[in-house]
Amino acid sequence: MERIIDKFLRYISFDTMSDPDSESQPSSAKQLELSKQLVKELRDLGVSNAELDHAGYVMATLPSNTSKNIPALGFIAHVDTAPDASGANIKPQIIENYDGEDILLNKGKGISLKVSEFPEMAQYKGQTLVTTDGTTLLGADDKAGVAEIMCAVEYMVNHPEFEHGEIKIGFTPDEEIGRGVDAFDVKKFGAKYAYTLDGGMIGELEYENFNAASAKIHIQGSNIHPGYAKNKMVNSIIIGMELNSMLPIEQRPEFTENYEGFFHITGFNGTVEETSFQYIIRDHDMKKFEEKKALMQRVIDFLNKKYGDIISLEIKDQYYNMREEVEPHYHIVDKAVKAMELAGITPHIQPIRGGTDGARLSFMGLPCPNIFAGGHNFHGKLEFVPVESMEKAVTVILNIIKLFND
Repeated sequence: MERIIDKFLRYISFDTMSDPDSESQPSSAKQLELSKQLVKELRDLGVSNAELDHAGYVMATLPSNTSKNIPALGFIAHVDTAPDASGANIKPQIIENYDGEDILLNKGKGISLKVSEFPEMAQYKGQTLVTTDGTTLLGADDKAGVAEIMCAVEYMVNHPEFEHGEIKIGFTPDEEIGRGVDAFDVKKFGAKYAYTLDGGMIGELEYENFNAASAKIHIQGSNIHPGYAKNKMVNSIIIGMELNSMLPIEQRPEFTENYEGFFHITGFNGTVEETSFQYIIRDHDMKKFEEKKALMQRVIDFLNKKYGDIISLEIKDQYYNMREEVEPHYHIVDKAVKAMELAGITPHIQPIRGGTDGARLSFMGLPCPNIFAGGHNFHGKLEFVPVESMEKAVTVILNIIKLFND
């Protein structure tokens, strides 16, 4: 059986960055290269029904090998990487028998993983870590999850004595830009319950997430030669700065944690004449989520009254808290807890300060909690993953399947 680190290193060699500015499905054609590779590997394992559809979804079924009446279980991960940092030409570094100290990633650029900044590193002393070279992200989000599912499938294929019901395998594009299940066919997938392998450090288990919206703001100013601008110029950049200052400072991501929501400015492009802003709005509580959207609208209304209707606002809901869809099927969370405990892992149930494909899938009729993939510092150049955490995730997948078989 192939080692999980070998699968992982192969998968991160594919540049699969999704593109938020693209309207195509998937948003970037290069994601399909990894998806094609996964179909090939599944078929080589004997999973002959593996296929890649026109929308970029890989789906496959491992047939039941038991006469027991077991619900079809799905395991899902996404192939794309976040556009926050480059996912091309990744140069992974393998740190064996990690000594618990700082890790120099790039001597020339003076970039290190520092225990003082990431104290959780210390718990992996003696393990094998895979890091970046400080110039790209690593891609553990979510190629660690992809590798874990593929290893679990390979184990079941090679061990026909391992009893299981129908196992559904799904790999999605575009999760990182909030479009991961836009065209996902839940009925075709065929699972009654599913789990995403898209969480962070070992032990994480999540069945609630943010309610999420995006906000696009356009400000139309008026540019006049600065020497003659008095009472004439309307500087859209200045108005944008005023707008941002009217949103609660304490509700920015850098000042929030746990169940606290936020307004997060993610993009800005401006001249005196014209300025655009992009925000994301997040909150676990639906009432507070709606209040945040309403507050942004009130700020825009105030500034339009002040400056004469020069600001437009477009708010779009992206996904909702899956808790209300998962809780009626709480046994699937209980089984994940038990599966971790059987693997010697202390489960840590927490709210996702983000979203997963599982959030939207849960509202599409497929209850879908999220399990750790094992990585840290996702979306950035300091990303790393312990190999042992990935190995444990494979064990958790197999344990969940066993528990449904009991």
